[in-house]
Amino acid sequence: MADELKDIVLKYVIAEYLEEGSDPITFDTPLISGGIVDSFSMVSLKRFLENKYKISIPDDQATPEAFDSVDKIAVLVRRFTQA
Repeated sequence: MADELKDIVLKYVIAEYLEEGSDPITFDTPLISGGIVDSFSMVSLKRFLENKYKISIPDDQATPEAFDSVDKIAVLVRRFTQA
């Protein structure tokens, strides 16, 4: 079953943070702990998600753990799009 939210986040991460020739990533690839996304990149990713989905993610919810994989990011975004 296709998951448009996860596909969008994965494509964004690949386009913005992976260098050409990098190993491919999947929905469960560690982004923060794997060194793909740093704290500055996490802020821009949060801003992208808030603008794309017209949500506001509180800073206390935007933790490195919550942004550590596309799967976890999807859970976070869904929590605020359904609120």
